[in-house]
Amino acid sequence: MNREEKVTEVEELSGKFKKAKIAIVADYKGLTVPVLQELRHNLRRNDAEFRVGKNTLLIRAVEDTEYKGLQDQFVGTTAVTVSYGDPVSPAKILAEFSKGHPELKIRSASLDGKLLSVDDVMALSKLPSREVLLGQMLSVMNAVPTGLVRVLSGVPRTFLYALQAIKEQKEQDAN
Repeated sequence: MNREEKVTEVEELSGKFKKAKIAIVADYKGLTVPVLQELRHNLRRNDAEFRVGKNTLLIRAVEDTEYKGLQDQFVGTTAVTVSYGDPVSPAKILAEFSKGHPELKIRSASLDGKLLSVDDVMALSKLPSREVLLGQMLSVMNAVPTGLVRVLSGVPRTFLYALQAIKEQKEQDAN
């Protein structure tokens, strides 16, 4: 790789890091190309990208980004997963994938400039996706007005039952 190609690669990687919501660093040593292609395909469907890179280029690429804290993690065989959407999805995919392929070892991650440990990434992978959380929030927000309407409709209903009982009693007294 000549100098111009390296500069282009660093600029491309830096642009990806600047757009990313989360970056997860992993060791991929021992994985075959077809297995990596399967992983890349799964990540691509969730608006994420799996890149293998030279450590020196990765270190330069994150220098002017909020992912600068990952520089110490770029040692050995390094792959970086960057996600441009939901930060939970790539964590879920990598955690699930590493169960079936122990060669993939998650080292750390960075989310909003905060360095995450392997345990943090695993905890993140257990969270529901953004869509599920939004659905849960919507159902809670919908339950409050529905409950209020039920309570408010109960007052006139009870009043009507009382009027009906009075009417029936007066009819019995008249007979």
